[in-house]
Amino acid sequence: MRFRLLTLLVGLLMPLSLAAQDASIRQLTEPLAVDLGAAPVDDADARAATGGAQTLDDIMARQRGEKIDDEFRRSATGDPDSASAIAAQLGTLGGSSDSELLRAMRYGSADITVTSRNPAADVIMQDRGMWWLQVRQGPLATYGAYLLGGTLILLALFFLIRGRIRIDGEITGRTITRFSSFERFGHWLFAGSFLVLSATGLITLFGRTILIPLFGKDMFATLALASKWVHNNVAWAFMLGLIIVILNWTLHNIPNRHDLKWLAVGGGLFSKGVHPPARKFNAGQKMIFWGCVILGLSISASGLSLLFPFELPMFAKTFALINDIGAPGWFGLAPLPEQLAAQEEMQFAQLWHAVVAFVFMAMIFAHIYLGSIGMEGAFDAMGTGEVDEQWAREHHGLWVQEVKAKEAAAGSAAPAE
Repeated sequence: MRFRLLTLLVGLLMPLSLAAQDASIRQLTEPLAVDLGAAPVDDADARAATGGAQTLDDIMARQRGEKIDDEFRRSATGDPDSASAIAAQLGTLGGSSDSELLRAMRYGSADITVTSRNPAADVIMQDRGMWWLQVRQGPLATYGAYLLGGTLILLALFFLIRGRIRIDGEITGRTITRFSSFERFGHWLFAGSFLVLSATGLITLFGRTILIPLFGKDMFATLALASKWVHNNVAWAFMLGLIIVILNWTLHNIPNRHDLKWLAVGGGLFSKGVHPPARKFNAGQKMIFWGCVILGLSISASGLSLLFPFELPMFAKTFALINDIGAPGWFGLAPLPEQLAAQEEMQFAQLWHAVVAFVFMAMIFAHIYLGSIGMEGAFDAMGTGEVDEQWAREHHGLWVQEVKAKEAAAGSAAPAE
């Protein structure tokens, strides 16, 4: 009897339960249908259906990178000036929730005081760094690798087609001093430190994707830490070498009319037996020199900004100058940001540092090629400082005439014994 009564009760309640479930499902899915665009409604009405929270359309628009009106979030930061709100912070839920406080800090409307030892600690939340991470891991690493790899491929093809540039005439065995010991010291200090900086910089940028799969995280962590220390300290040797190079060779690298003749025949690099006139440095070497100076000064400036980010910010002031002359408008762009947090300054400096470094490395690859296997006798100039007279006449004929004239003048001025 009891079993029959229980079965009858369940049979009566089942339709009511199913009806209640249907009503609940409809109540939950109706706002979702609005968000999915089943029926076009006003944004305010859509948010009202969600209790004022962002809608699915808002979320999807942000994921697509579209701009949305975020005033509904910007203004939802509670009432920090209310005495009851402050007192209620000690309650279970608090007068303003953590999400409201975080939004207030994000949009700069929170009334808080931070005691810190550097400007970076004053920034509690900096949400504009994702673009930097995406550029660093995406276009920077990708196109940088293409540039370096493409340069090496072109040099290999040039070597296969042209071969090593030989000395056309007969080697005399007589040498002429090409560079003094101090000149070679400055060159090797500059070049050697650059190679170390290039290697450690590439480890820092590509280590996660290349070295971790090969050696594991622990080995990479040790290598990355060592690379950072070496990079920061060898930078001083690089800047000292750059100063020495500038002092030694600036006057010799001022362009002259002979450079046009050299450029007209490609310096004889593509033709055998062609030797255009040149002084101590030809047009190609002058381009390398000025490239080293411009890129070296630029990469040194951004490097110093990274070493001393709070003392030497670069980009906010630079952007202000660019905006003052209206440069962004020339390309239909919005003005550049002039108020940057310390973290943003470092992000811009790091990207600029890396871009310049990639261009610098590609240029130096070509220089290393011509100074070693690409041209016979070229390495002697920086190896011992002495080059064969025939090599000097073929590649720097005007300079040889100047040296011989000075030697003759010095010999005639010497007193007879």
